[in-house]
Amino acid sequence: MKVSIKVNGVQYEKDVEPRTLLAYFLREDCGLTGTHVGCDTSSCGCCVVVMDGDRAVKACTMFAAQADGHEILTVEGLAQGGALHPLQQAFWDQHGLQCGYCTPGMLMTSYALLKHKPNPSDGEIREELAGNLCRCTGYNNIVKAVRQAAETLQAAPATK
Repeated sequence: MKVSIKVNGVQYEKDVEPRTLLAYFLREDCGLTGTHVGCDTSSCGCCVVVMDGDRAVKACTMFAAQADGHEILTVEGLAQGGALHPLQQAFWDQHGLQCGYCTPGMLMTSYALLKHKPNPSDGEIREELAGNLCRCTGYNNIVKAVRQAAETLQAAPATK
């Protein structure tokens, strides 16, 4: 079946098997390997991408056909013009990553959160990230990073 999906501003029209998962479409058909596949059961959150600008979805349990006609933002689409997105910068500044495997999913989940709640509490950040597992950081620095990004984005609302 043919799908047409805009990914990070680029239109992709591909023939895919109906059972092709969005995560594998992004990785194999689009060459965007930032979307990680950690569990294939939606338990870990490493595969989270943003659909239509503000909805976090787990790409390992969504078919590419379900994304047909939609816009997807992956971690590769966050940085603009060589400058890190405020979330990426905050994860760097606050040491919100260690091995980095969960980081793309954490970033994209946080991105969607900040679209809906520009100034979330620590509890709201933790609740939103509950579907993302990290085996390295203990989450404290991730929460600090999301809070820093929220403050940065509020100070410059024109930032993506």
